[in-house]
Formats: sequence, C-alpha cells, structure tokens
Amino acid sequence: MKSVALKRAVPIDMKPALEASTRPYRILYFDHTAILSGGEIALLNLIRHADRRLVTPIVVLCSEGPLAERLREVCEVHVIPLPESLRNKRKDSLGWRSALKFRDVAALALYTFRLSGFAREHNIDLIHTNSLKADVIGGVAGRLAKLPVVWHVHDRIEEDYLPKSMVHAFRFLCEILPSYVITNSRAVLETLRLKQARPRASIPPGVEPRTLSAARNSVGPLVSLAEERADRQVVALIGRICPWKGQHIFLEAAAAVRKQFPNATFKIVGAALFGEQQYEAKVRRLCTALNLDGAVEFTGFCSNVPELLAEVDLVVHASTSAEPFGQVIIEGMAAAKPIVATNGGGVPEIVIDNVTGLLVPMSDAPGMADAICKMLSDPATARRMGVRGQDRVRDHFSIESTALKVEAVYREVLGSA
Repeated sequence: MKSVALKRAVPIDMKPALEASTRPYRILYFDHTAILSGGEIALLNLIRHADRRLVTPIVVLCSEGPLAERLREVCEVHVIPLPESLRNKRKDSLGWRSALKFRDVAALALYTFRLSGFAREHNIDLIHTNSLKADVIGGVAGRLAKLPVVWHVHDRIEEDYLPKSMVHAFRFLCEILPSYVITNSRAVLETLRLKQARPRASIPPGVEPRTLSAARNSVGPLVSLAEERADRQVVALIGRICPWKGQHIFLEAAAAVRKQFPNATFKIVGAALFGEQQYEAKVRRLCTALNLDGAVEFTGFCSNVPELLAEVDLVVHASTSAEPFGQVIIEGMAAAKPIVATNGGGVPEIVIDNVTGLLVPMSDAPGMADAICKMLSDPATARRMGVRGQDRVRDHFSIESTALKVEAVYREVLGSA
C-alpha cells in the first residue's frame, strides 16, 4: 500500500508531560448511535482509558442503547433524542434527494442548535465526533458554539461505500468543519483526500490490556485446539450481519472446507443491525441450501468476544469491500488466533500475510476455503501465526497507545485554539 505522509503526525512513542492547567479538558464525545458496532466499541475503549488528569469525558448520544449503558459505568452520559428516521438511515441510502427533505433538514437544524447549546452550557472545550452523521452534526454545532471539533472517521469515503454525492459533500465538509481529523487507518485517511494544510493523523483503535493478558496466560505449547480435539475444528466469522461483511462468502467457503475437513464447524457471530434483517434471512437460507445447518451456529450478538474466542481455532474476516480497519481482526489476534482475512482497506495494516495470518482476495470463496484448509491442515504453523499476531497487537495496537495519541491531538488543537 502506498504510504501516507501524515500532516503534523502524532509521535508514536512519546508520552507527553501533562499540561499545567486548572482543570482537565472537558471533551464532549458525540455519536449518533448507541448500538455497539466497531466504531462505538472503539469509542468505549478510548473513553475508558482516557487520562482523567487531562480529560473529563462527557458523552452525548442520540438514543438509549448498549453503548449508553456501558459508558455510564465510566463517565457522564446524556441522551438528546434524534428522530429514528434520521438516526437509522443507512449510509448507502444517503444522497441529495434524501438529504434535502425539508422535514429532515429542519430536524437536523434543530438538533444542531440543541447540541451547540448543550456544549456551551456544560463548558465544553472540544467536541470529538465518532460517526459520519455525528461528524456533520457535531461539526456544525462546534462552529455555532465557537469550539474546536475533532472528527474521528471510521468509514471509507469512497463511491463503493457511499453515494457519489455524499462522498463529494463529506470531503468538502472535511476541509471546513473539523479542526483536526483522526482516522482509524491509513487506508481511510487516503480516501478523504485532504489538502496538505489540514491537520490529520491515522490512529488505530486499540484493545484492552486485560484481553491481551488473559490470552497470553492461555497460550501453551505450539499445538492448536484442532490438534487437541481433531473431531471439531471451530472456525468463526465475527461481525454484524450485512452484505458487505460477506457472511454468504464465508458459507460458500465453509461448504468447500467441509469436503476436506468433514468435522469442521463454523460460527457466525453477530446480529443484523440497521435494517439488514432481510440479508440475514437470505444467509440462513443459503446455509440450508448448502447442507450446513448441522455445521454452522448463528450465535447472535456476542457481548463477550474474548470468552467466545477461547473456543475457536481460526478467525475469518470475509468483507467483500475494503474494510476501513477491522476491529474483530485485532480482537482475534489479541487472543492469539491465526487469521484468514480479505485483502483490502485497512486490513493489510493489521495482518502480515504468511506471518500473522493469510490474506485472500475479496469475494473469493474458493480462495478463502483454500486458506482455511491450509490453516487447519498445519495447526502448528497456524498456532505460531496466532502467537506472532498477539505480539503484533501488543506492540502496535494497545489501547494505552491509542489514548495517548488522541490526547496528544487534544493538546495540539486546544493549545492552538
């Protein structure tokens, strides 16, 4: 992948001294959803590990939900309701026709003024937005409140992911609304096509230290679970159920794998969100058509992924379009599991091919099946890949490092505000 020269990039290994100030920075974290998806899990982990000597986190969400419940355990949370029709509008359905409906524009304008007023009333120093909808709403609210705004972009801004009109609009707004742009991968940063003057940094989400320590303690000899229980190798795909996450490709690959490993079993971990239940029904029908009902378990949403990973031999990522980052890949590597992943987006920044896992072309079920069979047929090598992956996560994707880099952005922005 072509390297990206980051403008005013945050030092990776430097832990800056705390600024002398009378109080911590009051940071308003804003997300449009309280559903626990990848970006929301990243936000939760970031806030949990923010240095309270430097940051006082105050969260605003547009609805109640699992994210609100978990965040209330660690910080102050407020819910300012946004109409469900706007909150749940899918990214791929956005466009000028939908964006310019008078009722929607009026609702968004009212919400923006409310958020701006909230920021002023609560003496906020900086607004940190965490989703595409939150970026736009929070960016305008920050302008109204005369506050700096940091956009945290977790999505690729390309026409294979968003409508063309929204791609151009978002790139334009990216140059005028935020004070600083953070992305979760270099691949996402490239899609923004920022001008050189726009401060930016690529800061990958990190994993909890307890996840790494628990997995490290469980690592024994270089033999896999598949060797210990050869009658049931377990292969898991983890992530929300939606077309571009590739559950259908995973099932097609599973059917081919079963011809060589008839005792292999498969888990599809996750639930359909954002109105994608029709796709889940299609995937379940495909499972039956491929005679996989006895070999595939649909677990639904999993609130304890590390516990689930303890019973898995191999983690598969099957996205059919370039993944912005790949939080579940990091979680699998943190648990010392070998990875088979599709080669696109931010994934090559995480998985080193033939070192910590195997990369395969997107939408290539036969190629994915071959990679899975290669892993299952050589468990010792697969186990070594898993251990190397865990070492890579510890060295490059810790949540402590993520929090330090984000806090350095706050200091830079507020120091120049």
